[in-house]
Order: sequence, then C-alpha cells, then structure tokens
Amino acid sequence: MKTRTDRIELALQAGLQVLHLEVLNESHNHSGPADAQSHFKVVLVSPEFEGQSRIQRHRVINALVQSEFDAGMHALAIHPYTESEWRARFGEAPMSPSCAGAAK
Repeated sequence: MKTRTDRIELALQAGLQVLHLEVLNESHNHSGPADAQSHFKVVLVSPEFEGQSRIQRHRVINALVQSEFDAGMHALAIHPYTESEWRARFGEAPMSPSCAGAAK
C-alpha cells in the first residue's frame, strides 16, 4: 500500500509537468500520533505555472490532491515555482524528479 507521500507525488506528477518535486511529511511537527500523515509540504517547480498567480497555482495543486484532504489530510504547505523563479531564488536549475524505476 502506498503512503500518503507516495500518493501526493503520483497525483502531482500525473497532473503537471514537473521539473522538481519534494513532498515532505511534516506531521511530526504537530500534535497527533507519531505515525500521523496529516501535515505535508510540497515544493514544486513546473513550467505550467508561468503566468499564473500564487492563488491559481495553489488551487491547481489543491485540486490534484483533493482526495487526500477527503481522506483526512489536515494541512498542505505549498511552495510553487516556475523554473525562472526557482533559479532566481536558489541560483541553480531545479533538480530532476525521481525516476519511476529508481526503486528497482
């Protein structure tokens, strides 16, 4: 069975062209059981964000992971960037997304 982190990654990769993606379980920073999967952070770089406002980007991401909210996810911190925004902020190209066959 896939973890919530896995499901979020798959949903975002299926719905957007992803240049860089980090999905972090931050549940340990909040009250709840040690194995909670309730609070997450997404850092996503996509050319599809060009020309979109921050709220538009958040809406796209929230829509793609709505099933996780429906299944009990409590919070999602979203950090969406275009490639040029990422380069301006971090000074380098976004890292490549993980290869689907990397676990083999």
